[in-house]
Amino acid sequence: MRIGVAATPAIAIPTLEWLRESPHELARVITRPDQPSGRGRHINASAVAQWADQKNVPVIKPVAPTDMAASLADLDIVITIAYGVLLPIAIIELPKYGFINLHFSLLPQWRGAAPVPRAILNGDTQSGVTVFALDAGMDTGPIYIQKEVAIGARQNAGEVLQTMAAQGPEVIAQSLEMISRGVPPTSQPHNGATLAPKISKQEAQISWANPAELIDRHIRAFTPVPGAWTTLRGEKMTITSASVSDISLNAPVGTIVVESGSVFVACAHQSALRLEIVIPSGKKEMLAKSWMNGARLREGELFE
Repeated sequence: MRIGVAATPAIAIPTLEWLRESPHELARVITRPDQPSGRGRHINASAVAQWADQKNVPVIKPVAPTDMAASLADLDIVITIAYGVLLPIAIIELPKYGFINLHFSLLPQWRGAAPVPRAILNGDTQSGVTVFALDAGMDTGPIYIQKEVAIGARQNAGEVLQTMAAQGPEVIAQSLEMISRGVPPTSQPHNGATLAPKISKQEAQISWANPAELIDRHIRAFTPVPGAWTTLRGEKMTITSASVSDISLNAPVGTIVVESGSVFVACAHQSALRLEIVIPSGKKEMLAKSWMNGARLREGELFE
Protein backbone atom coordinates (compact mmCIF):
# COMPACT_ATOMS: atom_id res chain seq x y z
CA MET A 1 0.00 0.00 0.00
CA ARG A 2 0.96 3.63 -0.51
CA ILE A 3 0.60 5.08 3.00
CA GLY A 4 0.58 8.44 4.71
CA VAL A 5 0.98 8.93 8.45
CA ALA A 6 -0.61 11.85 10.30
CA ALA A 7 1.12 12.14 13.66
CA THR A 8 2.80 14.62 15.99
CA PRO A 9 4.60 13.17 19.07
CA ALA A 10 7.47 10.70 19.34
CA ILE A 11 5.14 7.81 20.24
CA ALA A 12 4.47 7.49 16.50
CA ILE A 13 8.11 6.77 15.68
CA PRO A 14 8.14 2.97 16.32
CA THR A 15 5.34 2.57 13.76
CA LEU A 16 7.03 4.97 11.33
CA GLU A 17 10.29 3.00 11.58
CA TRP A 18 8.43 -0.23 10.90
CA LEU A 19 6.66 1.24 7.86
CA ARG A 20 10.01 2.28 6.32
CA GLU A 21 11.20 -1.34 6.44
CA SER A 22 7.85 -2.92 5.51
CA PRO A 23 6.62 -3.92 2.04
CA HIS A 24 4.43 -0.79 2.12
CA GLU A 25 5.47 2.63 0.81
CA LEU A 26 5.63 5.42 3.35
CA ALA A 27 4.75 8.19 0.91
CA ARG A 28 4.58 11.14 3.27
CA VAL A 29 4.15 12.32 6.83
CA ILE A 30 1.53 14.84 7.88
CA THR A 31 2.17 16.68 11.13
CA ARG A 32 1.21 19.79 13.07
CA PRO A 33 2.81 23.15 12.21
CA ASP A 34 5.93 24.17 14.13
CA GLN A 35 5.07 25.42 17.62
CA PRO A 36 6.81 27.41 20.40
CA SER A 37 8.08 25.12 23.14
CA GLY A 38 10.48 24.99 26.05
CA ARG A 39 11.44 27.67 28.54
CA GLY A 40 12.57 30.04 25.78
CA ARG A 41 9.43 29.43 23.70
CA HIS A 42 11.53 28.81 20.61
CA ILE A 43 9.72 27.63 17.48
CA ASN A 44 10.36 23.90 17.04
CA ALA A 45 9.18 21.21 14.65
CA SER A 46 7.24 18.27 16.06
CA ALA A 47 9.10 15.07 16.94
CA VAL A 48 7.56 13.41 13.88
CA ALA A 49 8.61 16.27 11.59
CA GLN A 50 12.18 16.02 12.88
CA TRP A 51 12.17 12.27 12.29
CA ALA A 52 10.83 12.70 8.74
CA ASP A 53 13.52 15.26 7.91
CA GLN A 54 16.24 12.94 9.19
CA LYS A 55 14.88 10.01 7.17
CA ASN A 56 14.22 12.08 4.01
CA VAL A 57 10.50 11.31 4.14
CA PRO A 58 8.34 14.05 2.59
CA VAL A 59 6.49 16.01 5.28
CA ILE A 60 3.60 18.48 5.14
CA LYS A 61 2.36 20.72 7.95
CA PRO A 62 -1.22 21.79 7.19
CA VAL A 63 -2.64 24.63 9.26
CA ALA A 64 -6.21 23.39 8.74
CA PRO A 65 -7.46 19.88 7.84
CA THR A 66 -8.66 21.06 4.45
CA ASP A 67 -5.09 22.09 3.61
CA MET A 68 -4.09 18.42 3.38
CA ALA A 69 -6.73 17.47 0.81
CA ALA A 70 -4.43 17.73 -2.22
CA SER A 71 -1.93 15.39 -0.53
CA LEU A 72 -4.39 12.55 0.08
CA ALA A 73 -5.78 11.58 -3.32
CA ASP A 74 -2.77 9.46 -4.30
CA LEU A 75 -2.70 7.50 -1.02
CA ASP A 76 -4.27 4.14 -0.30
CA ILE A 77 -4.66 4.87 3.40
CA VAL A 78 -3.60 7.28 6.14
CA ILE A 79 -2.64 6.14 9.64
CA THR A 80 -3.18 8.68 12.40
CA ILE A 81 -1.25 8.46 15.67
CA ALA A 82 -1.90 11.22 18.23
CA TYR A 83 -2.20 13.75 15.41
CA GLY A 84 -4.27 16.03 17.61
CA VAL A 85 -6.87 17.23 15.09
CA LEU A 86 -10.48 16.07 14.65
CA LEU A 87 -10.79 15.47 10.90
CA PRO A 88 -13.96 16.12 8.87
CA ILE A 89 -15.53 13.19 7.04
CA ALA A 90 -14.81 14.83 3.66
CA ILE A 91 -11.07 14.52 4.38
CA ILE A 92 -11.33 11.02 5.88
CA GLU A 93 -12.93 9.66 2.71
CA LEU A 94 -10.26 10.93 0.28
CA PRO A 95 -7.71 8.06 0.47
CA LYS A 96 -8.77 4.75 -1.14
CA TYR A 97 -9.26 3.00 2.21
CA GLY A 98 -9.81 6.11 4.31
CA PHE A 99 -8.03 6.73 7.64
CA ILE A 100 -7.23 4.35 10.47
CA ASN A 101 -6.14 5.40 13.94
CA LEU A 102 -3.77 3.87 16.49
CA HIS A 103 -5.39 4.77 19.81
CA PHE A 104 -3.89 4.17 23.24
CA SER A 105 -6.79 2.55 25.10
CA LEU A 106 -9.18 -0.36 24.72
CA LEU A 107 -12.06 1.48 23.08
CA PRO A 108 -14.77 2.37 23.91
CA GLN A 109 -12.95 3.16 27.16
CA TRP A 110 -11.18 6.51 27.22
CA ARG A 111 -12.18 8.13 23.97
CA GLY A 112 -10.34 11.40 23.50
CA ALA A 113 -6.99 13.17 23.71
CA ALA A 114 -5.60 11.83 27.02
CA PRO A 115 -6.50 8.13 27.38
CA VAL A 116 -3.42 7.08 29.34
CA PRO A 117 -3.47 9.87 31.97
CA ARG A 118 -7.20 9.30 32.49
CA ALA A 119 -6.69 5.56 32.92
CA ILE A 120 -3.96 6.10 35.53
CA LEU A 121 -6.05 8.69 37.37
CA ASN A 122 -8.90 6.18 37.45
CA GLY A 123 -6.67 3.50 38.98
CA ASP A 124 -6.88 1.20 35.95
CA THR A 125 -4.37 -1.66 35.93
CA GLN A 126 -5.18 -2.80 32.40
CA SER A 127 -5.45 -0.86 29.16
CA GLY A 128 -4.26 -1.48 25.62
CA VAL A 129 -4.08 -0.28 22.03
CA THR A 130 -6.84 -0.15 19.43
CA VAL A 131 -6.70 0.27 15.67
CA PHE A 132 -9.98 1.51 14.27
CA ALA A 133 -11.37 3.19 11.14
CA LEU A 134 -11.95 6.90 11.57
CA ASP A 135 -15.48 8.18 11.21
CA ALA A 136 -17.11 11.54 11.97
CA GLY A 137 -17.14 10.92 15.75
CA MET A 138 -14.50 11.17 18.47
CA ASP A 139 -12.84 7.72 18.50
CA THR A 140 -16.14 6.01 17.67
CA GLY A 141 -15.25 4.13 14.48
CA PRO A 142 -15.31 0.35 13.89
CA ILE A 143 -12.41 -1.67 15.27
CA TYR A 144 -9.83 -3.78 13.43
CA ILE A 145 -7.49 -4.91 16.20
CA GLN A 146 -7.12 -4.52 19.97
CA LYS A 147 -4.26 -5.66 22.19
CA GLU A 148 -4.15 -5.50 25.98
CA VAL A 149 -1.29 -3.71 27.78
CA ALA A 150 -0.85 -3.78 31.56
CA ILE A 151 -0.37 -0.55 33.49
CA GLY A 152 2.37 -1.12 36.04
CA ALA A 153 1.77 0.01 39.61
CA ARG A 154 4.69 2.45 39.45
CA GLN A 155 4.56 3.48 35.77
CA ASN A 156 3.87 7.06 34.82
CA ALA A 157 1.96 8.11 31.70
CA GLY A 158 5.10 8.56 29.62
CA GLU A 159 6.33 5.08 30.44
CA VAL A 160 2.96 3.49 29.68
CA LEU A 161 2.77 5.32 26.36
CA GLN A 162 6.23 4.05 25.40
CA THR A 163 5.10 0.50 26.14
CA MET A 164 1.96 1.00 24.06
CA ALA A 165 3.84 2.69 21.21
CA ALA A 166 6.05 -0.39 20.93
CA GLN A 167 2.91 -2.41 20.13
CA GLY A 168 2.08 -0.11 17.21
CA PRO A 169 3.97 -1.97 14.47
CA GLU A 170 2.30 -5.30 15.29
CA VAL A 171 -1.29 -4.05 15.43
CA ILE A 172 -0.89 -1.75 12.43
CA ALA A 173 0.60 -4.62 10.39
CA GLN A 174 -2.33 -6.87 11.30
CA SER A 175 -4.83 -4.14 10.46
CA LEU A 176 -3.28 -3.39 7.07
CA GLU A 177 -3.34 -7.11 6.27
CA MET A 178 -7.05 -7.25 7.14
CA ILE A 179 -7.75 -4.24 4.94
CA SER A 180 -5.80 -5.66 2.02
CA ARG A 181 -7.83 -8.91 2.27
CA GLY A 182 -11.11 -7.03 2.49
CA VAL A 183 -11.84 -8.08 6.08
CA PRO A 184 -14.24 -5.49 7.54
CA PRO A 185 -13.78 -3.98 11.00
CA THR A 186 -16.17 -4.74 13.86
CA SER A 187 -18.63 -2.10 15.00
CA GLN A 188 -17.48 -0.41 18.18
CA PRO A 189 -19.87 -0.75 21.12
CA HIS A 190 -20.98 2.44 22.82
CA ASN A 191 -22.09 0.94 26.14
CA GLY A 192 -19.52 1.64 28.82
CA ALA A 193 -17.79 4.36 26.83
CA THR A 194 -15.71 6.80 28.88
CA LEU A 195 -14.16 10.10 27.84
CA ALA A 196 -10.54 11.23 28.13
CA PRO A 197 -10.48 15.00 27.59
CA LYS A 198 -7.25 16.92 27.17
CA ILE A 199 -5.31 17.73 30.34
CA SER A 200 -4.88 21.38 31.31
CA LYS A 201 -1.95 22.74 33.29
CA GLN A 202 -4.37 23.91 35.96
CA GLU A 203 -5.81 20.41 36.34
CA ALA A 204 -2.29 19.11 36.95
CA GLN A 205 -1.97 21.13 40.18
CA ILE A 206 -1.76 18.81 43.18
CA SER A 207 -4.46 19.01 45.85
CA TRP A 208 -2.90 17.89 49.12
CA ALA A 209 -6.41 17.56 50.55
CA ASN A 210 -6.63 14.21 48.75
CA PRO A 211 -5.33 10.91 50.19
CA ALA A 212 -1.74 10.01 49.30
CA GLU A 213 -2.88 7.18 47.02
CA LEU A 214 -4.85 9.56 44.81
CA ILE A 215 -2.00 12.10 44.74
CA ASP A 216 0.40 9.34 43.70
CA ARG A 217 -1.90 8.53 40.76
CA HIS A 218 -2.13 12.23 39.95
CA ILE A 219 1.65 12.55 39.74
CA ARG A 220 2.04 9.44 37.58
CA ALA A 221 -0.83 10.48 35.31
CA PHE A 222 0.64 13.93 34.57
CA THR A 223 4.29 12.89 34.19
CA PRO A 224 6.06 13.89 32.02
CA VAL A 225 3.49 16.37 30.62
CA PRO A 226 2.11 18.74 31.65
CA GLY A 227 3.77 17.87 34.98
CA ALA A 228 2.11 17.56 38.40
CA TRP A 229 2.88 20.72 40.33
CA THR A 230 2.48 22.52 43.61
CA THR A 231 3.80 25.75 45.11
CA LEU A 232 6.18 26.52 47.95
CA ARG A 233 6.97 30.07 49.06
CA GLY A 234 5.02 31.31 46.06
CA GLU A 235 7.14 29.40 43.54
CA LYS A 236 6.11 26.45 41.41
CA MET A 237 7.59 23.00 41.98
CA THR A 238 6.96 19.97 39.78
CA ILE A 239 6.98 16.50 41.33
CA THR A 240 7.91 13.77 38.87
CA SER A 241 8.18 10.78 41.20
CA ALA A 242 6.73 9.93 44.59
CA SER A 243 5.32 6.97 46.49
CA VAL A 244 2.72 6.28 49.15
CA SER A 245 4.33 5.91 52.55
CA ASP A 246 3.18 3.60 55.32
CA ILE A 247 3.85 6.26 57.98
CA SER A 248 1.01 8.33 59.44
CA LEU A 249 1.34 12.12 59.65
CA ASN A 250 -0.89 14.03 62.05
CA ALA A 251 -0.29 17.45 60.49
CA PRO A 252 -2.13 19.94 58.26
CA VAL A 253 -2.36 18.73 54.67
CA GLY A 254 0.59 19.91 52.58
CA THR A 255 2.98 20.03 55.55
CA ILE A 256 6.53 19.00 54.62
CA VAL A 257 8.13 16.59 57.08
CA VAL A 258 11.77 15.47 56.96
CA GLU A 259 12.41 12.19 58.68
CA SER A 260 15.42 9.81 58.45
CA GLY A 261 16.73 11.67 55.40
CA SER A 262 13.48 11.38 53.44
CA VAL A 263 10.94 14.05 52.52
CA PHE A 264 7.27 13.37 53.27
CA VAL A 265 4.15 15.44 52.70
CA ALA A 266 1.05 15.21 54.88
CA CYS A 267 -2.09 14.29 52.91
CA ALA A 268 -5.73 13.63 53.78
CA HIS A 269 -6.68 11.11 56.49
CA GLN A 270 -3.17 11.35 58.02
CA SER A 271 -1.70 9.59 54.96
CA ALA A 272 1.76 10.54 53.71
CA LEU A 273 3.48 10.82 50.36
CA ARG A 274 7.22 10.29 50.08
CA LEU A 275 8.82 12.63 47.54
CA GLU A 276 11.47 11.03 45.32
CA ILE A 277 12.24 13.32 42.36
CA VAL A 278 11.33 17.00 42.00
CA ILE A 279 11.92 19.96 39.70
CA PRO A 280 12.19 23.19 41.72
CA SER A 281 11.35 26.44 39.95
CA GLY A 282 14.08 27.39 37.49
CA LYS A 283 16.12 24.25 38.15
CA LYS A 284 16.63 20.80 36.69
CA GLU A 285 15.19 17.53 37.93
CA MET A 286 16.82 16.35 41.16
CA LEU A 287 16.41 13.90 44.00
CA ALA A 288 14.08 15.17 46.70
CA LYS A 289 16.83 14.62 49.26
CA SER A 290 19.18 16.89 47.29
CA TRP A 291 16.49 19.56 47.05
CA MET A 292 15.81 19.29 50.78
CA ASN A 293 19.49 19.81 51.62
CA GLY A 294 19.52 23.16 49.86
CA ALA A 295 16.00 24.36 50.57
CA ARG A 296 16.49 25.28 54.26
CA LEU A 297 13.00 24.13 55.13
CA ARG A 298 11.39 25.67 58.18
CA GLU A 299 9.40 23.58 60.63
CA GLY A 300 5.75 23.48 59.65
CA GLU A 301 6.30 24.72 56.08
CA LEU A 302 3.76 23.39 53.62
CA PHE A 303 2.99 23.11 49.96
CA GLU A 304 -0.02 25.08 48.78
